Amino acid sequence: MEKIEKEKALKDEIERLNWEFSLLYEISNAIRTTLKLDQILYIILTALTSHEGLGFNRAMLFLVNEKENVLEGVMGIGPHTAEEAGKIWHYITESKMSLDDFIASYDTFKRDPESKLNSIVKGIKIPLREDMGILVLTILEGMPFEITTQEAKKLVDPNIQKTLNTDFFVTVPLKAKDKVLGAILVDNIFNKNPITKSDVKMLTMFANHAGLAIENSRLYEETVYLSSIDWSTKLWNYGKFQQRLSYELERSKITDTRVSLVMVDVDNFKHYNDTLGHIRGDNALREIAGVLQSKSRKVDTVARYGGEEFVVVMPNTNKENARLFAERLRSEVEKLFFEESTLPAANRLTISCGVACYPDDTIKKDDLIAKADMALYEAKGAGKNRTCVYSKAMGDKRSA
Repeated sequence: MEKIEKEKALKDEIERLNWEFSLLYEISNAIRTTLKLDQILYIILTALTSHEGLGFNRAMLFLVNEKENVLEGVMGIGPHTAEEAGKIWHYITESKMSLDDFIASYDTFKRDPESKLNSIVKGIKIPLREDMGILVLTILEGMPFEITTQEAKKLVDPNIQKTLNTDFFVTVPLKAKDKVLGAILVDNIFNKNPITKSDVKMLTMFANHAGLAIENSRLYEETVYLSSIDWSTKLWNYGKFQQRLSYELERSKITDTRVSLVMVDVDNFKHYNDTLGHIRGDNALREIAGVLQSKSRKVDTVARYGGEEFVVVMPNTNKENARLFAERLRSEVEKLFFEESTLPAANRLTISCGVACYPDDTIKKDDLIAKADMALYEAKGAGKNRTCVYSKAMGDKRSA
């Protein structure tokens, strides 16, 4: 009898291990299908909450923000109330959704305005100090914490407990190459199933895979970013400008709005460079780039077009507002170099600007660039340090 029981226990253990390795393999393959961070986070949390995955009621993911030295909530999947949980589980049962089905629902999740838990998690920001509770200790200690007893709950920040509406839970660190990137928090707040040692072990193994996936995604996104910026000014480069302009023009067709393009050229730059040297010239371009960036809106695309030329793509902006914006830029740059005592006034750095607008001036991208350039050429020819707006007369003059 004892032998039979031992054999059964061994068989159960082997089946459990096979299931764990099979699940990890399946999830790892799913994670490898994308390098986009949001999608990776979604796959991670879906695997933790899916009934075909680890089956926790809720899963929340937090990442370290090294610049601000805080732990930030980035995504949460699961219901926020028992009523919501009942509806979700009923739908899952009726739909017979697999893990693959859940993962394929990413776009729906992203658009879902009713994901209350996700909104709550995204609003959390915790300073990385030892007195800030279990989530932060998970990062600082680099180890899991099991909050499964009343005694252990004393270590939990009551504000976080109230915000997340949680009771007993487990946290595990997300690691990559001995570096802690963040933490995962899971709970069974609704069905009250106990989180076992076996669950924690599986969760920890899973978190190690997840941490590497997150780090790879970050490295990929950093590479993509670096390939899209101008190294000297840290603005977007020519390729990114072309990409963003195409995107904004396509979007404006759908929304029936205007897109204005401002082309900027630095006046007297060659003389400035030749007289004061390339280091001073490069610094001047960086200062001008800083003005363009600081005066632009978040929705605008500011890029270096080439040499001493810059461009600003302004969605949902008519020609007059773009002209006023260009004039503000021109005035700021004029003030910036007004007291350049080493050069005569006629050779100080200023900028000239040309403005064209879609669809008022053209509906073609290349033509929009050409017409903004015509307006810029007009400004340069009219004495520099001024803004000109494209008009049909400019095109007639150029073709004459």
